[in-house]
Amino acid sequence: MINQQSKYTQMIKSEAARLGFLSCGISKAGFLEEEAPRLERWLKNGMQGEMHYMENHFDKRLDPTLLVDDAKSVISLLLNYYPSENQNPESYKISKYAYGEDYHFVIKDKLKDLLQFIQTEIGEVSGRAFVDSAPVLDKAWAAKSGLGWIGKNANLLSKQVGSFFFIAELIVDLDLDYDTITTDHCGKCTACIDACPTEAIVAPYVVDGSKCISYFTIELKDNLPESMKGKFDEWMFGCDVCQDVCPWNRFSKPHNEPLFNPNPELLSFSKRDWEEITEETFRRVFKNSAVKRTKLSGLKRNIDFLK
Repeated sequence: MINQQSKYTQMIKSEAARLGFLSCGISKAGFLEEEAPRLERWLKNGMQGEMHYMENHFDKRLDPTLLVDDAKSVISLLLNYYPSENQNPESYKISKYAYGEDYHFVIKDKLKDLLQFIQTEIGEVSGRAFVDSAPVLDKAWAAKSGLGWIGKNANLLSKQVGSFFFIAELIVDLDLDYDTITTDHCGKCTACIDACPTEAIVAPYVVDGSKCISYFTIELKDNLPESMKGKFDEWMFGCDVCQDVCPWNRFSKPHNEPLFNPNPELLSFSKRDWEEITEETFRRVFKNSAVKRTKLSGLKRNIDFLK
């Protein structure tokens, strides 16, 4: 006979699928021992660049019980964002994750629904939803939950679906059945390391954040360094190179989340259109998009750098 814990686990996973998540894995909440020295080394080497928020809440990043009292389980969820159509290939490029509506809002709503479901169906369960904006090591938890392995480009990879997905968590004070870790399937492949335009993947599984095109075009508020001129491969917001070349992304299938569909103008714009973009057009094309983080001034700075 199926026990209560297994029953709850199955209920949660089937509700996650109903809400549109690609997959759902669960791991025991506890201190991330292997990640601690890795994170410490990464910060010590200054690979966070100007992303000083990465230095905050070091303990919380490694221990979910500091985020949710009496945390028992970390429920990791993946949401596909791979588009069915791409931008005009002759144009400046935007990372695929930013084509549609800002994922923070889309996923947060789904997580709230999932937590509500758990509380309604199972009873008094305390938990918190996390989408990339709190001190949680998303990829480490997803890997622990068996949803994939951390690849040489430091992204979570899955044999079934590649890597074009968002990662989110619910941390709850409920005991559930835990999934097992999967194995690494990068093998001898170095496609991502070889293709990175700024050589940001400084060693297999180590990305120097301060050299990444996504960092320069989104996080860096200062002027872009002249030493990087000509190395951005036409990316004006984010970068997908290390994912585009990954052999596992042959298995990416288009998402079916209408909120992630882009404004058609975004796909058809030429370089000239981008160079002449007005505040009004920017607002229309990126109405609820993650691109608003850079503001029009940031996007123009990036475009000027590419010219």
